[in-house]
Amino acid sequence: MTGITATLRVLHDGERTLERDLLTAAARHRTDHEIHHVATDLSRWSREHATRLADVGRHYDLDLPGPQSDASPGALTALKEKAAEALGRRPETGLLLLYDLRELHLAATRNSLHWEMLAQAAQATSDGRLLGLAGACHPQTLRQMRWTNTMIKELSPQLLVGA
Repeated sequence: MTGITATLRVLHDGERTLERDLLTAAARHRTDHEIHHVATDLSRWSREHATRLADVGRHYDLDLPGPQSDASPGALTALKEKAAEALGRRPETGLLLLYDLRELHLAATRNSLHWEMLAQAAQATSDGRLLGLAGACHPQTLRQMRWTNTMIKELSPQLLVGA
């Protein structure tokens, strides 16, 4: 396995994980409409990134899984949604939101670093396919990072100080 294929594999796994975590945060914080809707929208970018990485991976003899299945909400998901609605904006929920935003930010940052590494390798090897992929996907990952960072900055004072 080359460094490029290893990076493709790690980045693919990272995008799939970020998609899942964004959707989990969206469901967990359903009563906070901005968090719910933006996290759901941002998860679509990670889903698209994973799909595009799987397509490019075939060129490098990698068999990366396609998109995660869109399982219909089960009983556990429905229970989590009802619990989120009942909790609303209690202090414990706010701290959980900050925790979720931090974890999302760290996951997006990891992906951003891998996109940068992939872009650098693409430039070094004059691989237009990889360079085009990184050029298309990395800016969206940076926007995911900016959103989580902005939300952390906005919410931290009120949730940590209790203002």
